[in-house]
Amino acid sequence: MAARPGQAYKNVTPDGAWCWFADPRAVYYEGKSKRTYIGWVNHTGDIQIAGYDHESPHMEVSTLHPALQADDHANPSILILPDGRLMVFYSPHSRDPMYYRISKSPENISSWEPQKTIPTNTRPEPNQPYLGFTYPHPCRLTAENNRIYLFWRGGNFKPTFAVSDNAGKSWTKARTLITSDYHRPYIKYASDGVSKIHLAFTDGHPRRAAQNNIYYACYYNNAFHKADGTKIKNMSKLPLKVAETEKVYDGASHQARSWVWDVAFDDNGYPVIAYASLPEETDHRYRYARWDGKKWHDHEICPAGKWFPQTPPGRKEPEPHYSAGLILDHSNPSRVYLSRPGKGAFEIEKWITSDFGASWKTISITAGSRYHNIRPFVVRNHAANGPKVLWMNISGKYINYTDFNTSIKMDIPAKQHKQKKKF
Repeated sequence: MAARPGQAYKNVTPDGAWCWFADPRAVYYEGKSKRTYIGWVNHTGDIQIAGYDHESPHMEVSTLHPALQADDHANPSILILPDGRLMVFYSPHSRDPMYYRISKSPENISSWEPQKTIPTNTRPEPNQPYLGFTYPHPCRLTAENNRIYLFWRGGNFKPTFAVSDNAGKSWTKARTLITSDYHRPYIKYASDGVSKIHLAFTDGHPRRAAQNNIYYACYYNNAFHKADGTKIKNMSKLPLKVAETEKVYDGASHQARSWVWDVAFDDNGYPVIAYASLPEETDHRYRYARWDGKKWHDHEICPAGKWFPQTPPGRKEPEPHYSAGLILDHSNPSRVYLSRPGKGAFEIEKWITSDFGASWKTISITAGSRYHNIRPFVVRNHAANGPKVLWMNISGKYINYTDFNTSIKMDIPAKQHKQKKKF
């Protein structure tokens, strides 16, 4: 399909946004129907989810929580239960509580069980404030009897988790997953849905950690391991310290801080990490690290410009490390979708490698756009006849994470389709 302006693609929603640490934002599920489910928060703080039917095509939208918080950190994450029901998690930014809802029937977003809350969180460290919940990421492992691991950023501002063995009826006590001298590691997760959960994370926020590194670990068999299988420690010995894990990118040697964007795994189960290196606030570089079974290959993909928020004239940009974004295709992590500056706007491109990131083929998805196209996300388990990549289109504004008016697009050309809302 030839590239076209961002505004020429179908809307998922004319009013929606997301951050990149609460995932999965969109999943494809085929049961009786063939549907892609997509979640977002709109500019008034409504938590919404859509079901896009691949055969109609028809878009149904349901509001799970009106006016939760006008903050893109509040976007929901989606888990499909074994029977095809949807389980959706969401919270305000660094506040209580963490909510979740389960659809009353499989593949149906029109009717939901009553809203519940996660009853546990980590407590703050001495002389530090309590910082609530942010960034839910659920994983379900079939080898552990469909145990659900729910990860989030906890009350102590560190990666935190609890587990449920009964589809969310009860939860274990919250535990800290990772600690760092820089207070708040940022982390991405990728589960095979069977027995493994891959982790890629930083020391902290690049604003605070001048030489922010990228680390890796993998959970399986009740323990955490490096990429070569070396055990780091058992689950009972948590939390992990970043220094105990595997350093993939060293900020000091590159003289550049970094921020993680995604982690996935290939057909061999080997990890792949996408991240941004930040030599300067105005010089962002996208990078790709991949394990081959013996060593890491780490390459720059391309320059990515500077931050994307629309800084008001005369003001200093508060989030200069907000890259426009990149994401791995979890169905084939040799494919990366990214946003970088084009002629007048940030554009979405697909990059493909066959040599662990040493060289790339580029395919433009958007070109000649009127508005910026940012924060792409690849639908998990995407189907051949449906949307693969989604992204935010700044059709209104994006000043900061609480002041935005953006749409969400899909890589299907725009044409008339009905959108039915459920409240």
